[in-house]
Amino acid sequence: MLDRSSAGAVALALASALMLAAGGVRAADDAKYPDWKGAWARFVVRGLGGQPSFDQTKSWGLGQQAPLTAEYQKVLEDSIADQARGGQGNFVEHAQCLPAGMPLMMVAFRPLEFVITPETTYVLVGGSDHYRRVFTDGRAWPKSIEPTFAGYAIGRWIDTEGSRRYDVLEIETRGPFKGRRAYDATGLPLHFDNQSIFRERIHLDKSDPNLLHDETTVIDHALTRPWTVDKKYVRHPDPHPDWDEAYCTEGTALVTIGKELYYMSGDGMLMPARKDQPPPDLRYFKQTLK
Repeated sequence: MLDRSSAGAVALALASALMLAAGGVRAADDAKYPDWKGAWARFVVRGLGGQPSFDQTKSWGLGQQAPLTAEYQKVLEDSIADQARGGQGNFVEHAQCLPAGMPLMMVAFRPLEFVITPETTYVLVGGSDHYRRVFTDGRAWPKSIEPTFAGYAIGRWIDTEGSRRYDVLEIETRGPFKGRRAYDATGLPLHFDNQSIFRERIHLDKSDPNLLHDETTVIDHALTRPWTVDKKYVRHPDPHPDWDEAYCTEGTALVTIGKELYYMSGDGMLMPARKDQPPPDLRYFKQTLK
């Protein structure tokens, strides 16, 4: 029979062996997947005005030349006109600090981080959008999907070069989504039925390991045909980047009451956000006589 000191030594040795084995398994798993570590900022085309756009090679809004149906082209034009008058147009949900959802959450207002495990790949977003969870464990589509802003995503890893290392992640993301959602801040719309489908091929550039492609195809009832763009991200050179904390609700001057969005002045007074905007209904407040 082993004495206590011998038993303790055996237990310690066994634990060390298990940790080494687990580390070896982890190393083997890591070797199967591409190196997407780091902070990935959106690719910027110099000279393009406006806020970030879905198709990075074109300016936002009308400049996107999205293949919209006539009905949804009018939604876009009405949204831009309302914004010119001080309103939010078709972009009011994001102004209320609700998540942008797919596909705007992948525009990389702040750098994205990809966390790869054998069963799930996570895309950490930050801001009003938390993260995407892409299941790569071989599961089938569920019979019922709860509506979310990010959608339900199933992916699969592919070794396109026969190198025994995956180099492409294919993803399909389905709704029903929460919304309304838009492609950009002009309110470029997706269909209000929230039944979009997004198909992506994410991979490193063959000549530049610090450039990541997200070839995204949108299938949506507001489009006359599927719309495909190549979104690109650039890896930050610092292997230990800082991750900023940002919340839309922090310091905002916008106040939502019902369906109306108002503005809070510097002296704490409620102001209209657009010309001839009606004030909120104050019937339940005691009115002060002047």
